[in-house]
Amino acid sequence: MSGRERVYSTRAIVLKRRDQGETDRVLTVYTPGLGKRVLLARGVRRPASHKAGHLEPFAHVNLLVAKGRTWDLVTQAETIYGFRRLREDLDRTAYAYYLLELIDAFTEEEDSHPELYDLLLMGLSHLEQTEQPGLTVRWFELALLRLTGYQPQLFQCVQCGASLEPVTNYYDPERGGVLCPRHGEGQHGAEPLDVGTLKVMRYVQSQPYEDSMRLNLTEARLRDVERVLARTVRTVVERRLRSPDFIRALQHIS
Repeated sequence: MSGRERVYSTRAIVLKRRDQGETDRVLTVYTPGLGKRVLLARGVRRPASHKAGHLEPFAHVNLLVAKGRTWDLVTQAETIYGFRRLREDLDRTAYAYYLLELIDAFTEEEDSHPELYDLLLMGLSHLEQTEQPGLTVRWFELALLRLTGYQPQLFQCVQCGASLEPVTNYYDPERGGVLCPRHGEGQHGAEPLDVGTLKVMRYVQSQPYEDSMRLNLTEARLRDVERVLARTVRTVVERRLRSPDFIRALQHIS
């Protein structure tokens, strides 16, 4: 293998990191062309390291990477955009970590999906600017479910295919969406879904981001949408994610 073939460059968003040995870090990053990759940054924890500041979670970076035996090695790192405002606001930081955790949970290593890279970059950018971070995260969840093939059916009954009426229907993430009263009432795993909550989910699922952010929701309504989508995410990834608990703890404190 030639030297040129052993080195490649890529843009990436840092999803997470963990210490390795005394001075190294193992990074999980998401790239536009290579999907999720696990890389080793040697010596990055040394005080004199020039790479450390560029390899923080949710940093958007340019990387130069050398192929290695166990992990490919980060040889150079340069920040494209550091999302400073996300780091300066604890609530936004918590939401940003949740977006990273979602992408990590929904993807396999080296499974290329450029649309997910674009979605994550867009989600972090929106989160930095929005005045409605909670609603922005709900938009991100629905967009992620659509791009990964898990979009919930919100317009027709998943059992009979009939158009849903503006009454109390039932939501069952195991079946992939909403059931009409005839097929949902009394069914194990199906819970009542308020008409207003269904309307919000439909709107955010089907409309552009900017239009979704014009919604003026009560805290109770936003929490209900959050609860329904949390069930969906747990069903897909088959485990409970950590970030939502931290977000709820922050909300309780404030």
